[in-house]
Amino acid sequence: MKLIPEKDQEIIEKAIYLPMVIIVLNQDLKIINNSQIKLKSPYTEWIENTIITVQKELSAVKRYMKQNQIKVEKMKTEESFTQYVFIYKGYEDIHRYFNPRLRNRTEELLKYYLYQRYNENI
Repeated sequence: MKLIPEKDQEIIEKAIYLPMVIIVLNQDLKIINNSQIKLKSPYTEWIENTIITVQKELSAVKRYMKQNQIKVEKMKTEESFTQYVFIYKGYEDIHRYFNPRLRNRTEELLKYYLYQRYNENI
C-alpha cells in the first residue's frame, strides 16, 4: 500500500479517537445527572459544551474523509488489540492498536478538550 500522508493519518486518528471521547463524555454526563451533587448544572453544561465542540470537530473530520476517499472501519476487538481497516483512495490497510494505547490517547484528548484547549491562547 502506498504511504498515507501525515495530514491524512492525523485525520484517520481523529476518526478513531473522537467518537471514543464523545462516548466517555456522555457516560460521565449520565453519572453526574444520577449523582448526589447539589449543583449539577455547571458540570453538565461544561460537559455538554465539550461534547458539542468534539462533535463539530468529528463532523469536519468526516466531511474531509468523504471528500478525500478515506474510510475507517473497526474490524474486531480482542483482549489486547483492536483492529481497524483503513481504506485510503481505494487501497486497504489493516492496523492494530494496543487497547491501553487507545485508552491513554482518549484520556489525553479528554484533558485537551476539557481544559487544555483554553490555555493555548495564554
